[in-house]
Order: sequence, then C-alpha cells, then structure tokens
Amino acid sequence: MKVRIGISAGGESLGPAAMTALGQEISAFGFDSLWLPEVLSRPGPDPLVGLAWVSGACPGLKIGTTMLLPGRNLVWLAKAVATLDLLSGGNFLLTFVPGLVIGGERHVIGIPTAERGSLMDEALPVLRRLWSGEAVSHQGAAGSFTDVLVSPRPVQDPFDVWLGGNAPAALERCGRLGDGWIPALCTPEDAAAGKKVIDDVAAEHGRTISPEHFGVSIAYAPAGLDLGAEALAVLARRARGRPLEQIVPSGGDGLRALLEKFLAVGFSKFIVRPLTPPPDWRHELKVLATAVGDLQT
Repeated sequence: MKVRIGISAGGESLGPAAMTALGQEISAFGFDSLWLPEVLSRPGPDPLVGLAWVSGACPGLKIGTTMLLPGRNLVWLAKAVATLDLLSGGNFLLTFVPGLVIGGERHVIGIPTAERGSLMDEALPVLRRLWSGEAVSHQGAAGSFTDVLVSPRPVQDPFDVWLGGNAPAALERCGRLGDGWIPALCTPEDAAAGKKVIDDVAAEHGRTISPEHFGVSIAYAPAGLDLGAEALAVLARRARGRPLEQIVPSGGDGLRALLEKFLAVGFSKFIVRPLTPPPDWRHELKVLATAVGDLQT
C-alpha cells in the first residue's frame, strides 16, 4: 500500500503569506497534502477559497477538504469542485461529511440532523453525473433543475469522492456510494470494524472499494502542548464519549506507533491535525517529519 500523510490546518485563520508558506513547507518536508476542513462555526478559512489560494502559489501540491454536503446547491457545488480540480492540475482530494451535530454547528448548517443522510444519498449520484459531462435533470429534496451541463469538468475522471462518518448509516452509505473512507475520533479497532462493514456492503451492491482508499483523520498534540486536565476535558467534550487514548504528541514514538496500528488493519492514508494551532508551523512540520515522515512509501 502507498502510505500518504496529509497535514490539516483547520482551526486557525492564516493570512495569505502564511498560508502560502505552509503549503510550500508541507511540500518541502515531504508530506502529501494540505487539508482545510469545513466547520462553519469555528475559526478557519472557507476551504475552497483557501485551497484555491494555496494551489495557485504551490503548483503540484495536493489539496484536500472534508466538506459539508447537505444543504448545498448541487450545480454550484459541482462547478466549484470541478473548477478547483482543473486549476490544481487534478490534485484536489474531496471527502464529504454530513456535518457535526454538537454545539453551534448543529444549527448553523441549517439542515436537521435526521435529514442529512437522505440528502447525501440523493446528492452523490447527481454530482457524479454532473462531473461526467452528462446533461442532467433532477427533481428532489436536494435540488430541482432541468438539462444542466456543468463546465469545466474535473481533470480526474472519474472524480473520486471519499466519505467520512462513523455511524452505522455512514458506513452503509460509504459501501453503497463512496470511493473511500476517512473516519475521525476512532481507534484502530473501530476503524477495522468499520472497514469490514463498508467492504461487505460494497460487495452486496456489486462494488469494490480499493484497499488503497481507507484512511483516518488523527488529532494529535502539537509540540509544546501540555495535555493537562483542562485540555483533556475539552477533548472529552469534543469526542462525545469516545476513547481518548489515541491523542498523542507529535514528537517521540507515540504518533508513529498509532499510525502503525492503523497500517496493520489496512489504513494507509492519514490526515494529521493538531489539537491547537502550533506556534511555529515550520518547527511543527520538522517534528512531524522526524517522527513519521519516513512511513510514506
């Protein structure tokens, strides 16, 4: 399996020069990609705008996002995604998520939690048809339009869409409709069990998901962060009861050992995301490169 490690810079609003420098340094230290998540109610740039900026300044850098799907205008979304894939030279990595259901994010998305899954089920096949160059007509809760042809088309053909989410419905949806899976807040054991469900569902629907298309988003403690009682309390609230033993520092053997556990159960794509913005991204990337950079093959 090809092991790839991407860096998530969510949770902070970097200025234009700092964002460009981060993209350049991610490439310089040998990491695979820069990721910007979409969480509307927390600090951080709009991912499509931020990634477009970085891609223009860092040709060849892979760029990725975990993006909300429920509530989007499908034609707008198809065109925006295709444009970014074209301008990045086919280097855009996209994972759709139903969105968080905690805190302000539950309401700011504007779609009730119970409706998000069905909207994703409806939207994904429509988006694939739009990206294929087909003239598409659709009538449904996710959108209504007639004979729409989206241009430009993505460079990647077909354009892969990975899915997030750990709930049983999310696993089933990934098996039916997804091209890959990237969960978060899970142990290697959770991930292995989820992968089996996805593979089984895919087989039931006459599909196969590439063994190269299983990854995990891993939160870690950046260099210098003290994981004291207060920090752990914040993490516990975010994890909603999930185990926190996988929260490890970027330096030393902890993060490497955790990635190796995921590798052992068939996961080879990683997004590592600091719990808090590091004070010095260049130093942080150096620490990460020393700890896990050589795992990439």
